[in-house]
Amino acid sequence: MVAHVLGLRLRLLAGALRPQRAVRGVLALLATAAVTVAVCVAVLGLGSAPLPTARTVIVLGGASVFVAFFLGPILVGAQDQLDPRRFAPFGVDLKRMPWILALASLVSVPSMALVAVHVVFAVAVTTVASVPWPAAVAAALVSVLSTALVARIGMAISAIVLPERRSRELTVLFTIPIIAIAFPVAAYFASMRWDGHVPPAAAAVTAFVGYTPLAAPQAFLFRLAAGETGAAWTSGLVALLTLAALLALWGHLVRRMLSTTERPYATRERSGLGWFSTLPTTAFGAVAARSLVYWMRDRRYIVNVLIVPVAGVLTVFPLMIAGVPPWAAALVPVPLMALFFGWLPHNDVAYDSTALWIHIASGVRGLPDRLGRLVPVMLVSIPVLAIAVSVTLAFTGEWQLLLPLVGVASALLLGGLGMSSIASVVAPYAVSRPGDSPFQQPQRSSSHGSFGAAGTFLAALVVSLPTLWLFVLTVVDGDRHAPATFWTGIITGVLVLFGGAAIGGAIFERGGTRLMEFVETT
Repeated sequence: MVAHVLGLRLRLLAGALRPQRAVRGVLALLATAAVTVAVCVAVLGLGSAPLPTARTVIVLGGASVFVAFFLGPILVGAQDQLDPRRFAPFGVDLKRMPWILALASLVSVPSMALVAVHVVFAVAVTTVASVPWPAAVAAALVSVLSTALVARIGMAISAIVLPERRSRELTVLFTIPIIAIAFPVAAYFASMRWDGHVPPAAAAVTAFVGYTPLAAPQAFLFRLAAGETGAAWTSGLVALLTLAALLALWGHLVRRMLSTTERPYATRERSGLGWFSTLPTTAFGAVAARSLVYWMRDRRYIVNVLIVPVAGVLTVFPLMIAGVPPWAAALVPVPLMALFFGWLPHNDVAYDSTALWIHIASGVRGLPDRLGRLVPVMLVSIPVLAIAVSVTLAFTGEWQLLLPLVGVASALLLGGLGMSSIASVVAPYAVSRPGDSPFQQPQRSSSHGSFGAAGTFLAALVVSLPTLWLFVLTVVDGDRHAPATFWTGIITGVLVLFGGAAIGGAIFERGGTRLMEFVETT
């Protein structure tokens, strides 16, 4: 059975190079080989670096590879060629199949690249750090097996939980939180000044990650080389326990996939419905999906979204011309962009035009309607603000302002969205109709709409005043106000968001007739 599965794996790899796919397969193979060689050369180059520097690079790099092997299959929706469910009709042994498939997973281009890098790593550690070669080989072997297993587990989870045909909408939902987390982290480490030694923050992160399953094998070797025997064996124990846990989890997943009959998946019948097939089949999900379709296709929405980051960046130049210090001017765009993002949906009912009747005729409750309309803004604003915060702090070098700046952005964004949920049903005003130019403004018989726009803007500022004041104190007096600024912004934003959505929802339910008359006459 082992020989049969391994032979099948080799034939699948050879099939990738058949004439129909030869060019693509060769290019992918060459690209993987080039990256592998570059990484191996970089690892060998660390032999001349100080031990703390080499440890930081290797441990954090190993943790990144571990996470990438797990999240990669989930994000891209890669299909497992050796999916355990494909062997179910052949009556395979449930006890032997997990470790057979685990062994076969090593016969792949990514796994071979992983093995090559770990071989170079083991050689470099034994020659430079004077680590006994049995320990280096054992740590490299544990790391390779753990990383290969976590990739298989990621594929299995993706096959069990997610649809077979991954939609681009679902990929977007997975990518947004990764951007929001990974970009600030990358910018933080990129902005550090090494000056021949490891910054204290990077050393602290390396020490912590070395005790986690992400990079325990690598940390074991470097701690052994540094004479930290107790810490080294702790990391070694974590690495072994991680491998045992991954083996147990992989065995459970394989047995479940081989012994469980797959139920019909409702998404398959809805695979061509885009966001409607991705989001929950509830009133909130339906409103959110319809809003996302409008925001991605209607140029009126697209222009509004594009203007916000441009306007935020352009505010820096007048401030610098007026004599404001560059570091202070750089702190302005993030709060301003958060405020404008929260302000964007203050007139979304008017943008619906006569399509509003769908919401009213279907009897959608007010709260799901209000919250569902905010989903497009959240999906756009969160990654944009994450990137903006990272760039701002990397430019200023004041990373102690990370939590306060996140608190301010949360208060302004969420507070603005809560106030917009009220303003859009209380004081809508005429806008360009669907299909018209975004810059075309219709004539208005009254000026009450301008009060809604201005009121939303001012109300978001008012509810954010405590957070803004604490942020100013943090900038002036130091970071002792940083936790208060962060939590005040988060709590204020969440309360105003849901409070505004609840109030706006109640008004929406009672004012459906009035709103329909408005969209029919404007």
